[in-house]
Amino acid sequence: MATFNKLTLSGSTDGRPVKVAATATPGTTIHTGSSTATVYDELWLYAQNTDSTDRKLTVEFGGTTSPDDLIEFTVKAENGLYLIVPGLVIKGNATPLVVRAFAATANVLTISGYVNRITA
Repeated sequence: MATFNKLTLSGSTDGRPVKVAATATPGTTIHTGSSTATVYDELWLYAQNTDSTDRKLTVEFGGTTSPDDLIEFTVKAENGLYLIVPGLVIKGNATPLVVRAFAATANVLTISGYVNRITA
């Protein structure tokens, strides 16, 4: 039977939002998956823009080399939280998958969220 544990993002300090400092690939680390093949991480990520201008956010979901790994979203200025990753899953791997993010401007976007870690 599978077990579920709710975790903070590994790139977060005590569950606080992760400030997106990177402006190009590879992005700021948001979460690193497991190195165990029977572990799945279901991610729920929300973005917020504290700037006065809308800003583009790119999430690198598990990789940085393929355009298929990229999730792009324009985060409206000073307008609360936006769901950007609605429960997508990364599987444990000997070389853990990493979810990263970069933005058009450094240090104005933050990412909050949590992980449901599922162990088969």
